[in-house]
Amino acid sequence: MSGNEAIAEGAIRAGCCFYAGYPITPQNELIGYMSVHMPENKRIFIQAESEIAAINMVFGASAAGSRAMTSSSSPGISLKQEGISYIAGAQLPAVIVNIMRAGPGLGNIWPAQSDYFQATRGGGNGEYRCIVLAPSSVQESFDMMFSAFNLADKYRNPVIVLGDGMLGQMMEPVWLPVAGCRLPVAVKKPWALTGCKEREQNIVKSFYMHEGDLEKFNLLLQKKYAQIMDSEQRYEEIDTKDAKIILVAYGSMARIAKSAVKSLRAKGIKTGLIRPITLWPFPVKAFQQANRQTGEQANYLSIEMSYGQMVEDVRLAVCGKARVEFLGRSGGGVPTEEEIIKKVNSIK
Repeated sequence: MSGNEAIAEGAIRAGCCFYAGYPITPQNELIGYMSVHMPENKRIFIQAESEIAAINMVFGASAAGSRAMTSSSSPGISLKQEGISYIAGAQLPAVIVNIMRAGPGLGNIWPAQSDYFQATRGGGNGEYRCIVLAPSSVQESFDMMFSAFNLADKYRNPVIVLGDGMLGQMMEPVWLPVAGCRLPVAVKKPWALTGCKEREQNIVKSFYMHEGDLEKFNLLLQKKYAQIMDSEQRYEEIDTKDAKIILVAYGSMARIAKSAVKSLRAKGIKTGLIRPITLWPFPVKAFQQANRQTGEQANYLSIEMSYGQMVEDVRLAVCGKARVEFLGRSGGGVPTEEEIIKKVNSIK
């Protein structure tokens, strides 16, 4: 399957009952797959008239208790930001997939990771956070959709699955669970707007006019975000125990970084890798653990298909206690294994 198809199939098997989207390259295989297979499984598929319409349809479906999802690529996700802010402000679960392309503006259809700030810093108005998951393989793209919907429901919060054009288009073998996993997840949501003949009414809103009410609500959100920060940091470590230089990369870029670690180790250069799986919450614990394992402070190299976004979180994670270098390309440029090795050699 392609990464786009794997995400779509994973969403269906994870119980996605409602999908609304609008076509944009390089994620069109995802919406195309959903257009065929959602109706086959008695789910709702809508090709909306715009990205703005799609995200607001997701708002409504989620408020009614459905597992709801949309997907797009970078400029389309920009159009959805107001709706995502409303969803976060109403404490509704939703899954938003961004298969990143190069920017700014329309840019081009080549892969990039330049939407990191947009995804991890909220993106819309107000002080809210989205949980951000970053798969690095087609198999993980499928598997991660189960986590995405579960986390969205658990915290009543939007979850962004952040891929890129390379991951969306590449094809790899995928292991799928046996038949019988395509049933909607029937989870009763006591807050959902499902009619109130036999209970008190539920209210879904992000509008607080009385003095002090909005501040109280924002403090409630901050408490939730602190819980997510403490409980949901996810990452992969490779050869960090004795590493003198630790590479940091996510998504497709992490695959190239893994190859670089293998090549550098073969040359006797003690190199490791931290791959953030959650971009928010950023896995600060991985850097604390790496420090304890090495017994001394390693240097870090943040490698990105951008001109320096995740590197800021790496610097925050090490709290000024380590040297943090950066290697990045964007606009469709992808750092190569050879470029990584050359950069590591210049650091050591």
